[in-house]
Amino acid sequence: MSFVLGFDFGLNSIGTALGNTITRTVRPLKAVRAKNGRPDDKMLEDLIAQWQPSLLVVGLPLMMDGSEQPLTQRARGFAKMLRRRFALEVKLVDERLSTKEAKELIFERGGFRALARDKGAVDNMSAAVILQEYFDSYCPFD
Repeated sequence: MSFVLGFDFGLNSIGTALGNTITRTVRPLKAVRAKNGRPDDKMLEDLIAQWQPSLLVVGLPLMMDGSEQPLTQRARGFAKMLRRRFALEVKLVDERLSTKEAKELIFERGGFRALARDKGAVDNMSAAVILQEYFDSYCPFD
């Protein structure tokens, strides 16, 4: 079985999700803490060591018209760091509307309380949405 890790890059928190290449299913994991976009090294290393993914997917934050925003370059830098540090292939996936979809999914499962309870839950669900988009639209695994 092969795993893929998905990331929703943020300056204070990086959402994570796990995908299974056989079933093409995803599930949110635990957010990696970040400080001004720099991930907690130990949390990131532990995540990679635990799941030993064959591929990493990073959401690319774009404006609704497809143009880049300031966070876009930071997400590209995060992807580049992952590629260099872990010697894994990294794919960038358009993440437009992933946060909106993540909030809707969390609301459907637990209402307003679920949304208010844990900010990291939105980041992680966004990572799951991004990873599912990769499986649905770009995934070469068969």
